[in-house]
Amino acid sequence: MKIFNNFDVVAKGWYIACSSQEILLGQAKSIELCGQKIVLFRGQDGKVNAMDAYCPHLGTDLGIGKVDGNYIRCFFHHWAFDGSGKCQDIPCQNTIPKRAKLQAYATDEKYGFIWVYPDLKAPEGVVEFDNLKGKNILSIADRAFTRSCHHHICMMNGIDAQHLRTVHKINIEMDLKLQQNSTGNIIDFTLSGQFTNQTFREKIGRKILGDRYEYTMRYADGCIGLLTIMKNVKLLPQLYMIYAYIPLANGKTRVQPIYITEKRPGIWGNLVARFLIFSTKLAYYMLRDEDGKVYDNIRFNPNLLLDIDASLTKYMEYVNQLKISLWSKIKPERSSQ
Repeated sequence: MKIFNNFDVVAKGWYIACSSQEILLGQAKSIELCGQKIVLFRGQDGKVNAMDAYCPHLGTDLGIGKVDGNYIRCFFHHWAFDGSGKCQDIPCQNTIPKRAKLQAYATDEKYGFIWVYPDLKAPEGVVEFDNLKGKNILSIADRAFTRSCHHHICMMNGIDAQHLRTVHKINIEMDLKLQQNSTGNIIDFTLSGQFTNQTFREKIGRKILGDRYEYTMRYADGCIGLLTIMKNVKLLPQLYMIYAYIPLANGKTRVQPIYITEKRPGIWGNLVARFLIFSTKLAYYMLRDEDGKVYDNIRFNPNLLLDIDASLTKYMEYVNQLKISLWSKIKPERSSQ
């Protein structure tokens, strides 16, 4: 079954549900995520739990219920469910039916957001930048926006070498280097090339970056993009940015940009970190609106691919070998609980 650009399939991966501040201690909230109604609640242990929102008794939305310790109780008849989706208490009787359970999902909190994985357990947490693992980081989210196409199409923008010339007027011959992890869910596209000295942007680029330009786009699960720019540049340290993609029910995509940098001690260190976040945002905004003209006006139909499109072909192959999730219209077998 093909996954790429298929609105009937949601690949296994981490999807942003909401900001961490929206679910405080003892709070519950129902959200729509990838076409699914999910309830989130934060128990007294501080952990956020996620499961299908509708009580298996009579179907009341658990989002209007009450958090009781590390359980969530249905507002209607007060059935209590733990973080694994199993019913632990029915006030009117002592026995609990085996079918009194809900599909639960793994959660992670990172970069200021609550992320949900469409299975009971996730093989690993939300993806990170290699150079920032184990470090204290500063993350600042920009305003989310929508694109009028599938998120797989949006995600290819970062590795489309040809459009750097045509859309952004940056004439660079880009060499491609690929690296994929052992499980196949993460792939790094590193593109590098030499600036000419023709357009205004190329002249500015040469002054700031030098003769050569290199960046890496890391894709995780076909739904998160991690961009590293300013690689091998003496003037600035590397800059980091995350694009989190959430497919919407109306055939569109919500894109959540997040700027990342390492925290630095002291007042001066904080100013440096803020400057790097600002620089990342500035570089992003220089190109964003031009890209938007394309991805809000596209009906993707790759009938004729060229040699220069090798990175796009590799990306489509990568997506099509990912695993489908329970949230797909054609559902795989559910996890045992």
